[in-house]
Amino acid sequence: MVNLDMKDRKILYELDLNCRQSNTQIGKKVGLSRKVVEYRIKRMEDEGIITGYWTAIDTFMLGYQVIRVYLIFQDITSKIKEDLIDYFSNCKESWAVISVSGEIEFAVIFWVKDFNWFHNFWNKTLDKYGKYFSKQTISTLNQVISYNRNFLIPDEKYKHKKELYRTSSVGQNVIINKVDFNILNELAVNARIKLVDLSKNLNLSSQTVKNRIDNLTKKGIIKAFRVYINFSKIGLQKFVIWIYLKNHSKKLQIINYFKDKPYLEYSCEAIGWSDLQFEIIVKNLNKLLEIIELVENKFLNSIRKQSFVIPIKYHKERWLPEMDFK
Repeated sequence: MVNLDMKDRKILYELDLNCRQSNTQIGKKVGLSRKVVEYRIKRMEDEGIITGYWTAIDTFMLGYQVIRVYLIFQDITSKIKEDLIDYFSNCKESWAVISVSGEIEFAVIFWVKDFNWFHNFWNKTLDKYGKYFSKQTISTLNQVISYNRNFLIPDEKYKHKKELYRTSSVGQNVIINKVDFNILNELAVNARIKLVDLSKNLNLSSQTVKNRIDNLTKKGIIKAFRVYINFSKIGLQKFVIWIYLKNHSKKLQIINYFKDKPYLEYSCEAIGWSDLQFEIIVKNLNKLLEIIELVENKFLNSIRKQSFVIPIKYHKERWLPEMDFK
Protein backbone atom coordinates (compact mmCIF):
# COMPACT_ATOMS: atom_id res chain seq x y z
CA MET A 1 0.00 0.00 0.00
CA VAL A 2 1.18 3.52 -0.85
CA ASN A 3 0.75 6.21 1.80
CA LEU A 4 -0.66 9.44 0.40
CA ASP A 5 -0.50 12.73 2.27
CA MET A 6 -3.38 15.20 2.28
CA LYS A 7 -2.00 17.14 -0.69
CA ASP A 8 -1.88 13.99 -2.84
CA ARG A 9 -5.43 13.12 -1.84
CA LYS A 10 -6.67 16.60 -2.70
CA ILE A 11 -4.97 16.40 -6.10
CA LEU A 12 -6.69 13.06 -6.77
CA TYR A 13 -10.00 14.54 -5.71
CA GLU A 14 -9.59 17.55 -8.00
CA LEU A 15 -8.54 15.35 -10.92
CA ASP A 16 -11.66 13.27 -10.42
CA LEU A 17 -13.87 16.35 -10.46
CA ASN A 18 -12.24 17.58 -13.68
CA CYS A 19 -9.02 16.03 -14.91
CA ARG A 20 -8.80 18.60 -17.72
CA GLN A 21 -7.99 21.27 -15.16
CA SER A 22 -4.48 22.59 -15.61
CA ASN A 23 -1.83 21.89 -13.02
CA THR A 24 -1.88 25.60 -12.22
CA GLN A 25 -5.62 25.50 -11.49
CA ILE A 26 -5.24 22.41 -9.31
CA GLY A 27 -2.27 23.99 -7.54
CA LYS A 28 -4.31 27.05 -6.55
CA LYS A 29 -6.99 24.81 -5.03
CA VAL A 30 -4.63 22.56 -3.05
CA GLY A 31 -1.97 25.14 -2.15
CA LEU A 32 0.92 23.95 -4.31
CA SER A 33 2.91 25.28 -7.26
CA ARG A 34 2.28 24.05 -10.79
CA LYS A 35 5.58 22.15 -10.87
CA VAL A 36 4.90 20.39 -7.57
CA VAL A 37 1.43 19.33 -8.77
CA GLU A 38 2.97 18.03 -11.99
CA TYR A 39 5.58 16.09 -10.01
CA ARG A 40 3.02 14.56 -7.65
CA ILE A 41 0.69 13.51 -10.48
CA LYS A 42 3.60 11.90 -12.35
CA ARG A 43 4.66 10.11 -9.17
CA MET A 44 1.13 8.74 -8.61
CA GLU A 45 1.03 7.58 -12.24
CA ASP A 46 4.40 5.82 -11.85
CA GLU A 47 3.25 4.18 -8.61
CA GLY A 48 0.15 2.82 -10.35
CA ILE A 49 -2.31 4.82 -8.25
CA ILE A 50 -3.47 6.80 -11.28
CA THR A 51 -4.02 4.37 -14.16
CA GLY A 52 -5.62 6.67 -16.72
CA TYR A 53 -8.08 9.45 -17.45
CA TRP A 54 -11.56 8.98 -18.86
CA THR A 55 -14.59 10.93 -19.97
CA ALA A 56 -18.09 10.20 -18.67
CA ILE A 57 -20.22 10.31 -21.82
CA ASP A 58 -24.01 10.08 -21.75
CA THR A 59 -24.39 7.57 -24.56
CA PHE A 60 -28.08 7.23 -23.69
CA MET A 61 -28.43 10.68 -25.29
CA LEU A 62 -26.90 9.28 -28.49
CA GLY A 63 -29.75 6.79 -28.80
CA TYR A 64 -28.27 3.79 -26.99
CA GLN A 65 -29.70 1.57 -24.26
CA VAL A 66 -27.61 -0.53 -21.86
CA ILE A 67 -27.80 -4.30 -21.49
CA ARG A 68 -25.87 -6.14 -18.79
CA VAL A 69 -24.99 -9.83 -19.06
CA TYR A 70 -23.97 -11.72 -15.91
CA LEU A 71 -22.32 -15.13 -16.26
CA ILE A 72 -21.31 -18.13 -14.19
CA PHE A 73 -18.94 -20.52 -15.93
CA GLN A 74 -18.68 -24.29 -16.16
CA ASP A 75 -16.04 -26.60 -17.66
CA ILE A 76 -13.98 -23.58 -18.69
CA THR A 77 -10.21 -23.52 -19.14
CA SER A 78 -7.95 -20.49 -18.74
CA LYS A 79 -7.42 -20.49 -22.53
CA ILE A 80 -11.17 -20.44 -23.23
CA LYS A 81 -11.63 -17.66 -20.70
CA GLU A 82 -8.91 -15.58 -22.37
CA ASP A 83 -10.62 -16.15 -25.73
CA LEU A 84 -13.94 -15.09 -24.23
CA ILE A 85 -12.42 -11.91 -22.76
CA ASP A 86 -10.94 -11.03 -26.16
CA TYR A 87 -14.23 -11.84 -27.88
CA PHE A 88 -16.24 -9.46 -25.70
CA SER A 89 -13.52 -6.79 -25.50
CA ASN A 90 -13.24 -6.65 -29.31
CA CYS A 91 -16.99 -6.14 -29.67
CA LYS A 92 -17.50 -2.53 -30.77
CA GLU A 93 -20.67 -2.23 -28.70
CA SER A 94 -19.23 -3.46 -25.39
CA TRP A 95 -18.88 -0.86 -22.63
CA ALA A 96 -17.27 -2.93 -19.89
CA VAL A 97 -15.86 -6.46 -19.58
CA ILE A 98 -15.23 -7.40 -15.95
CA SER A 99 -14.04 -10.45 -14.00
CA VAL A 100 -15.72 -10.49 -10.60
CA SER A 101 -15.84 -12.62 -7.46
CA GLY A 102 -19.06 -13.43 -5.65
CA GLU A 103 -22.55 -14.35 -6.80
CA ILE A 104 -21.40 -14.23 -10.43
CA GLU A 105 -18.01 -14.65 -12.14
CA PHE A 106 -18.18 -12.37 -15.15
CA ALA A 107 -20.03 -9.27 -16.33
CA VAL A 108 -20.32 -7.74 -19.79
CA ILE A 109 -22.12 -4.46 -20.39
CA PHE A 110 -23.24 -3.45 -23.88
CA TRP A 111 -24.38 -0.26 -25.55
CA VAL A 112 -27.31 -1.30 -27.75
CA LYS A 113 -29.13 0.81 -30.32
CA ASP A 114 -30.80 -2.10 -32.11
CA PHE A 115 -32.16 -4.89 -29.91
CA ASN A 116 -32.36 -7.17 -32.94
CA TRP A 117 -28.57 -6.78 -33.23
CA PHE A 118 -28.15 -7.91 -29.63
CA HIS A 119 -30.49 -10.86 -30.17
CA ASN A 120 -28.41 -12.03 -33.13
CA PHE A 121 -25.11 -11.31 -31.37
CA TRP A 122 -26.10 -13.25 -28.28
CA ASN A 123 -27.30 -16.24 -30.31
CA LYS A 124 -23.91 -16.32 -32.05
CA THR A 125 -22.23 -16.03 -28.65
CA LEU A 126 -24.19 -19.01 -27.34
CA ASP A 127 -23.30 -21.03 -30.44
CA LYS A 128 -19.64 -20.31 -29.80
CA TYR A 129 -19.37 -20.29 -25.98
CA GLY A 130 -22.76 -21.31 -24.57
CA LYS A 131 -21.56 -24.69 -23.34
CA TYR A 132 -19.24 -22.87 -20.90
CA PHE A 133 -22.10 -20.92 -19.26
CA SER A 134 -23.81 -22.65 -16.36
CA LYS A 135 -25.94 -19.55 -15.76
CA GLN A 136 -26.63 -16.40 -17.75
CA THR A 137 -28.76 -13.43 -16.75
CA ILE A 138 -29.60 -10.43 -18.91
CA SER A 139 -30.91 -7.13 -17.57
CA THR A 140 -31.29 -3.54 -18.72
CA LEU A 141 -29.65 -0.62 -16.94
CA ASN A 142 -31.97 2.37 -16.64
CA GLN A 143 -30.13 4.97 -14.58
CA VAL A 144 -26.70 5.64 -13.11
CA ILE A 145 -25.98 8.42 -10.59
CA SER A 146 -22.37 9.34 -9.87
CA TYR A 147 -21.23 10.94 -6.61
CA ASN A 148 -18.09 12.81 -5.61
CA ARG A 149 -15.34 10.66 -4.11
CA ASN A 150 -15.07 12.54 -0.85
CA PHE A 151 -13.93 9.33 0.85
CA LEU A 152 -10.52 10.21 -0.59
CA ILE A 153 -10.10 13.08 1.88
CA PRO A 154 -10.58 12.57 5.63
CA ASP A 155 -11.20 16.27 6.19
CA GLU A 156 -14.30 17.91 7.68
CA LYS A 157 -14.42 20.45 4.85
CA TYR A 158 -14.81 17.63 2.29
CA LYS A 159 -17.45 15.58 4.13
CA HIS A 160 -20.40 16.78 2.02
CA LYS A 161 -21.64 14.18 -0.45
CA LYS A 162 -22.96 15.53 -3.73
CA GLU A 163 -24.27 14.17 -6.99
CA LEU A 164 -21.88 14.84 -9.86
CA TYR A 165 -24.15 13.76 -12.72
CA ARG A 166 -26.65 11.16 -13.80
CA THR A 167 -27.26 9.27 -17.02
CA SER A 168 -30.68 7.83 -17.77
CA SER A 169 -32.47 5.83 -20.46
CA VAL A 170 -35.29 8.39 -20.32
CA GLY A 171 -34.46 11.60 -22.10
CA GLN A 172 -33.95 13.42 -25.37
CA ASN A 173 -31.71 11.93 -28.05
CA VAL A 174 -29.08 14.11 -29.70
CA ILE A 175 -27.53 13.53 -33.11
CA ILE A 176 -23.79 14.11 -33.44
CA ASN A 177 -21.64 14.22 -36.55
CA LYS A 178 -18.37 12.46 -37.28
CA VAL A 179 -16.23 15.36 -36.01
CA ASP A 180 -17.98 15.34 -32.65
CA PHE A 181 -17.66 11.56 -32.45
CA ASN A 182 -13.94 11.71 -33.23
CA ILE A 183 -13.46 14.19 -30.38
CA LEU A 184 -15.46 11.99 -27.98
CA ASN A 185 -13.56 8.94 -29.20
CA GLU A 186 -10.23 10.51 -28.24
CA LEU A 187 -11.47 11.87 -24.92
CA ALA A 188 -13.11 8.57 -23.96
CA VAL A 189 -9.72 6.93 -23.49
CA ASN A 190 -7.58 9.96 -22.60
CA ALA A 191 -9.58 12.75 -21.01
CA ARG A 192 -6.45 14.68 -20.00
CA ILE A 193 -4.93 14.90 -23.46
CA LYS A 194 -3.66 18.42 -24.15
CA LEU A 195 -5.81 20.52 -26.45
CA VAL A 196 -2.92 21.08 -28.86
CA ASP A 197 -2.30 17.32 -29.14
CA LEU A 198 -5.99 16.54 -29.54
CA SER A 199 -6.25 19.15 -32.28
CA LYS A 200 -3.21 17.70 -34.07
CA ASN A 201 -4.64 14.17 -33.89
CA LEU A 202 -7.92 15.34 -35.41
CA ASN A 203 -6.39 17.79 -37.91
CA LEU A 204 -8.54 20.62 -36.53
CA SER A 205 -7.77 24.00 -35.02
CA SER A 206 -7.51 24.19 -31.24
CA GLN A 207 -10.34 26.73 -31.14
CA THR A 208 -12.63 24.44 -33.15
CA VAL A 209 -11.93 21.52 -30.83
CA LYS A 210 -12.43 23.65 -27.73
CA ASN A 211 -15.74 25.03 -29.03
CA ARG A 212 -17.01 21.55 -29.83
CA ILE A 213 -15.99 20.17 -26.41
CA ASP A 214 -17.76 23.10 -24.77
CA ASN A 215 -20.86 22.47 -26.89
CA LEU A 216 -20.90 18.73 -26.12
CA THR A 217 -20.60 19.58 -22.43
CA LYS A 218 -23.36 22.20 -22.63
CA LYS A 219 -25.68 19.68 -24.28
CA GLY A 220 -24.99 17.21 -21.48
CA ILE A 221 -23.34 14.57 -23.67
CA ILE A 222 -20.05 15.06 -21.84
CA LYS A 223 -20.80 14.73 -18.13
CA ALA A 224 -17.32 14.93 -16.60
CA PHE A 225 -13.61 14.37 -17.11
CA ARG A 226 -12.37 11.89 -14.51
CA VAL A 227 -9.44 9.80 -13.32
CA TYR A 228 -9.02 6.03 -12.99
CA ILE A 229 -7.73 5.21 -9.50
CA ASN A 230 -6.31 1.86 -8.39
CA PHE A 231 -7.92 1.89 -4.97
CA SER A 232 -6.04 -1.17 -3.76
CA LYS A 233 -2.85 0.89 -3.91
CA ILE A 234 -4.20 3.22 -1.23
CA GLY A 235 -5.79 0.61 1.01
CA LEU A 236 -9.34 0.69 -0.34
CA GLN A 237 -11.54 -1.87 -2.08
CA LYS A 238 -14.48 -1.54 -4.45
CA PHE A 239 -17.63 -3.59 -3.81
CA VAL A 240 -20.96 -3.79 -5.63
CA ILE A 241 -24.03 -4.29 -3.42
CA TRP A 242 -27.21 -5.68 -5.00
CA ILE A 243 -30.51 -5.15 -3.21
CA TYR A 244 -33.66 -7.13 -4.02
CA LEU A 245 -36.78 -5.46 -2.68
CA LYS A 246 -39.76 -6.95 -0.92
CA ASN A 247 -41.47 -3.56 -0.67
CA HIS A 248 -40.81 -1.54 -3.82
CA SER A 249 -42.34 1.61 -2.33
CA LYS A 250 -39.19 1.89 -0.19
CA LYS A 251 -36.87 2.22 -3.18
CA LEU A 252 -36.43 5.99 -2.92
CA GLN A 253 -35.88 5.81 0.84
CA ILE A 254 -33.08 3.31 0.36
CA ILE A 255 -31.48 5.44 -2.38
CA ASN A 256 -31.68 8.49 -0.10
CA TYR A 257 -30.15 6.50 2.75
CA PHE A 258 -27.11 5.62 0.65
CA LYS A 259 -26.63 8.95 -1.14
CA ASP A 260 -25.29 10.77 1.93
CA LYS A 261 -22.78 8.05 2.83
CA PRO A 262 -19.12 8.97 2.19
CA TYR A 263 -18.32 5.52 0.76
CA LEU A 264 -20.87 5.74 -2.09
CA GLU A 265 -19.49 6.02 -5.64
CA TYR A 266 -22.46 5.08 -7.86
CA SER A 267 -26.10 4.14 -7.48
CA CYS A 268 -27.89 2.30 -10.27
CA GLU A 269 -31.42 1.22 -11.14
CA ALA A 270 -32.20 -1.60 -13.54
CA ILE A 271 -34.88 -3.96 -14.78
CA GLY A 272 -33.98 -7.58 -14.18
CA TRP A 273 -31.46 -8.95 -11.66
CA SER A 274 -31.47 -6.67 -8.59
CA ASP A 275 -33.79 -3.71 -8.01
CA LEU A 276 -30.99 -1.46 -6.78
CA GLN A 277 -27.22 -1.44 -7.15
CA PHE A 278 -24.74 0.56 -5.10
CA GLU A 279 -21.02 0.70 -5.86
CA ILE A 280 -19.05 1.58 -2.77
CA ILE A 281 -15.42 2.08 -1.78
CA VAL A 282 -14.42 0.95 1.72
CA LYS A 283 -11.35 -0.45 3.47
CA ASN A 284 -12.23 -4.14 3.59
CA LEU A 285 -14.84 -6.88 3.60
CA ASN A 286 -15.62 -6.38 7.28
CA LYS A 287 -16.66 -2.79 6.61
CA LEU A 288 -18.85 -3.96 3.73
CA LEU A 289 -20.57 -6.56 5.90
CA GLU A 290 -21.16 -3.90 8.55
CA ILE A 291 -22.86 -1.69 5.96
CA ILE A 292 -25.04 -4.57 4.72
CA GLU A 293 -26.14 -5.34 8.28
CA LEU A 294 -27.01 -1.70 8.97
CA VAL A 295 -29.12 -1.55 5.80
CA GLU A 296 -30.80 -4.84 6.69
CA ASN A 297 -31.76 -3.57 10.14
CA LYS A 298 -32.95 -0.19 8.93
CA PHE A 299 -35.17 -1.61 6.18
CA LEU A 300 -36.03 -4.88 7.87
CA ASN A 301 -39.39 -5.54 6.21
CA SER A 302 -38.57 -3.94 2.86
CA ILE A 303 -35.59 -5.95 1.59
CA ARG A 304 -35.91 -9.50 0.33
CA LYS A 305 -32.20 -10.10 -0.15
CA GLN A 306 -28.80 -8.40 -0.36
CA SER A 307 -25.73 -9.77 -2.10
CA PHE A 308 -22.41 -8.40 -3.27
CA VAL A 309 -19.57 -8.95 -5.72
CA ILE A 310 -15.98 -7.76 -5.86
CA PRO A 311 -14.72 -6.47 -9.24
CA ILE A 312 -11.41 -8.27 -9.75
CA LYS A 313 -10.29 -6.90 -13.12
CA TYR A 314 -11.66 -4.53 -15.74
CA HIS A 315 -10.55 -5.98 -19.07
CA LYS A 316 -12.30 -3.16 -20.91
CA GLU A 317 -14.09 0.01 -19.89
CA ARG A 318 -14.98 2.49 -22.59
CA TRP A 319 -17.80 5.01 -22.26
CA LEU A 320 -18.50 5.20 -25.98
CA PRO A 321 -19.39 2.55 -28.57
CA GLU A 322 -17.47 2.62 -31.81
CA MET A 323 -19.82 4.28 -34.28
CA ASP A 324 -19.76 3.96 -38.04
CA PHE A 325 -20.31 7.08 -40.15
CA LYS A 326 -20.95 6.65 -43.85
